[in-house]
Amino acid sequence: MPRISGVDIPNEKKLFVSFTYINGIGRVTAEQMIKELGLDREARAKDLTEDELARVLSYIDKNVVVEGQLRRQVAQAINRLKDIGCYRGLRHRRGLPARGQRTRTNARTRKGPRKTVAGKKKG
Repeated sequence: MPRISGVDIPNEKKLFVSFTYINGIGRVTAEQMIKELGLDREARAKDLTEDELARVLSYIDKNVVVEGQLRRQVAQAINRLKDIGCYRGLRHRRGLPARGQRTRTNARTRKGPRKTVAGKKKG
């Protein structure tokens, strides 16, 4: 398994799919990278030579923000929103959807499991 940017990419998958296992590289970036480096799109990751692997590593270092550095950038951006107290920052702070989705129903991913509140008693 070739190791790129701290991630083991799968041997048996084609290059354009293997590269997407790296956080920060999607389909478009993977295709672009393969085209610029002159690699075979249909080749398997196990077929990469040491020279090609070195070229891929240097390309990623120069042109793409990946893995830990990307996670750090995203976290800093969210913390900036929280610090300036904007609406999106408040939504992040409260753990609610930040992009205008409804919360009366269908916000379980952000809100977490339901916290049942007892109903009003008759009497």
